[in-house]
Amino acid sequence: MTTATHTLPDAADGNTGGPYALSHLDALEAESVHIFREVAGEFERPVILFSGGKDSIVMLHLALKAFWPAPVPFALLHVDTGHNFPEVLEYRDRAVARHNLRLHVAHVQDFIDDGRLRERPDGLRNPLQTVPLLDGIEQGKFDAVFGGGRRDEEKARAKERVFSLRDEFGAWDPRRQRPELWSLYNGKHAVGEHVRVFPLSNWTELDVWQYIEREKIELPEIYYAHEREVFSRNGMWLTAGEWGGPKETETVERRLVRYRTVGDMSCTGAVDSDAATIGDVIAEIAASRLTERGATRADDKVSEAAMEDRKREGYF
Repeated sequence: MTTATHTLPDAADGNTGGPYALSHLDALEAESVHIFREVAGEFERPVILFSGGKDSIVMLHLALKAFWPAPVPFALLHVDTGHNFPEVLEYRDRAVARHNLRLHVAHVQDFIDDGRLRERPDGLRNPLQTVPLLDGIEQGKFDAVFGGGRRDEEKARAKERVFSLRDEFGAWDPRRQRPELWSLYNGKHAVGEHVRVFPLSNWTELDVWQYIEREKIELPEIYYAHEREVFSRNGMWLTAGEWGGPKETETVERRLVRYRTVGDMSCTGAVDSDAATIGDVIAEIAASRLTERGATRADDKVSEAAMEDRKREGYF
């Protein structure tokens, strides 16, 4: 008589059991690679949204893995608000040159200059990205657009599927979300519609950083502790700049900070931190009880439904 044996999970390496079990990072990577390849097979003109932020960097890394040794078969698209951090733009351009990629840039400033958009009284430009984004998708005739959104970031993003259908106006209707049982993705869409694709949907902020550590992925230095001139507004440390800060009543001071997420200078707050290495950052995130967007994004504090309202209009 044979007695069945069971291998217990190994907490040290994250295995879920058995000698051939994948670690949780391997499982997430495999899922994301599968999504990239599925899109390559289903769509004619996919594009990757790439800003030089950590999630889009990880997404590009996964795309490079998915098609290696062939080049990534997609172009990149960035919506530049005009208030971006110089360190992030410099990283974006280096990444494009290093991997010989095609980059399309939609400039919010162009839409302000020709009257299609108006500056907001609060100076925020992140909410102004929707129109340039939709215009860039239409101009490029892109039928699938990869985004780095994750479900753990914000409650509206938690409603998303991996494949998110957008109508002919780029709008999102949560009631039109399709089931995705057994990792089967439905990319069917009518002429004029497109699909947003989120390969990192099931990742958490901690997963992203653990993967960055494992894969030795370079990031802009803005993600690690550094001294920076900042001022306090609405409970956040914002970077001083020509975008509209600080006001006369706001005092600039030099602090040791880092950024958990990066939008642009008008909406992204820094956090006090001495986390100068990946290991330090992972330990800091593991102890945090606030999501990165909840802690540092002014554009999500406009209202309780700010993100969902923008998504319905065409934002990510």
